[in-house]
Amino acid sequence: MPLLVRFLGTAASRPTVERGVSSLAIIREGETLLFDCGEGTQRQMMRYGISFAFEDLFFTHVHSDHILGLTGLIRTMALQGRTEPLRLWAPRGAARTLRQCISLGGERTTFPIDITELDAGEAVKRPDYRIETFPVSHGPSQSLGYALVEEERLGRFNPDRARELGIPEGPLWGRIHKGQSITLDDGRVIAPSELVGERRRGRRIVVTGDTRPCDHTVAASRDADLLIHEATFADDEASRALETGHSTAREAADVARKAGVRRLVLTHISARYSRDTHELEREARSVFPRSSVARDGTEIELSLTEELAVMPDVEAHAEA
Repeated sequence: MPLLVRFLGTAASRPTVERGVSSLAIIREGETLLFDCGEGTQRQMMRYGISFAFEDLFFTHVHSDHILGLTGLIRTMALQGRTEPLRLWAPRGAARTLRQCISLGGERTTFPIDITELDAGEAVKRPDYRIETFPVSHGPSQSLGYALVEEERLGRFNPDRARELGIPEGPLWGRIHKGQSITLDDGRVIAPSELVGERRRGRRIVVTGDTRPCDHTVAASRDADLLIHEATFADDEASRALETGHSTAREAADVARKAGVRRLVLTHISARYSRDTHELEREARSVFPRSSVARDGTEIELSLTEELAVMPDVEAHAEA
């Protein structure tokens, strides 16, 4: 089943006519995960068809352009009659600020809100995927990047060969597919290797939030299907990027090259490039050709991969 990434807000620091501030949604097998919640996120969700029935919201850090939408989002959910819990995940020390956003206005919340602070290196584990955290470099702020990492998938089962071997369709097929040998009524023992291919790797999607280019992002992005990296400035503002703890498009592309990712999408775009991002895209593609700049509403679809669950020699690829 395809995994969808929908960009809800792609502007840096403040909204523009063309762009809202930071937020994106990942939709995987019917489950929606939201990352950051800049002002007006609830309206962007309505505009781009993102369900309000999601359960998890991850914050990269608590600068205002990443959290101010939380108050409005919660009010909208309450007015819609929500009663299901909402889980907020954020860097260590963020809970106090998030509680202030929740209580702003003094209105009663109609559903439970749970806040969990995460240290870099912790993971939020789910049955068939996990959200890994890693440290990024954004000045003095406590900031995290996130990587959605799917578990390895079973190898392909060969039903035609199973029928040739006289294995009746049903529970025995399932046992073999899960790696169990079976014994047939005639005494033959069938090993999984006779019918099942090698395990296939899951997808990896990395979201950096605001950051300078850093080794931690490179490590977290090794062989990623998609790296979503901020690119606030072009080369002519490189000193400004360094001063403010942000990245240029060329620097983000160099991270993608070193990590050997399959695709790079740039976001968190300064207002000066809001209408015309050709300069950012040109500079990024000069380093990493598979680069593009997101706009509000951009949708990325990632299909399941058929690649085997073996990591390639990324170091060699990165230096090529």
